[in-house]
Amino acid sequence: MVDWFLAHETLTWWLVGLSVLTFVGSLIAIPLVVLRLPADYFSPRRSESDSWRGRHPVARIVLKVLKNLCGFILVLAGLIMSIPPMPGQGLLTILIGLSLMDFPGKLALELRIVRLKPVHKGINWIRAKGNKPPLNIPGPETA
Repeated sequence: MVDWFLAHETLTWWLVGLSVLTFVGSLIAIPLVVLRLPADYFSPRRSESDSWRGRHPVARIVLKVLKNLCGFILVLAGLIMSIPPMPGQGLLTILIGLSLMDFPGKLALELRIVRLKPVHKGINWIRAKGNKPPLNIPGPETA
């Protein structure tokens, strides 16, 4: 394996750089997204406002594609971060990535992740540091 890395030194450095960039990017993006979530984000009665509706159709499509692409990248980064023995950061990154993406069943999947104690505790810790109220997370019977 070491021989492969030595034989592909340029690729190895690109992968290391991408890994570091993804890690630092997730450390910056996670608190920003968690603090922007409304406390009732997971509430079943929360009305979804379409903030994209007033934009030009081309801009709306481009922005939605970029938002989904960023979410996908964060989900992949979270999956990679979940491999070590302490998956809290990885699960939180996956949750943030999912919150950016649009797909059927998204809320149910987000709720399954956010109900995990380390994730819920981490989110509310970040929100407390940012002087935001904790998230209201409904019980499993409402999902």
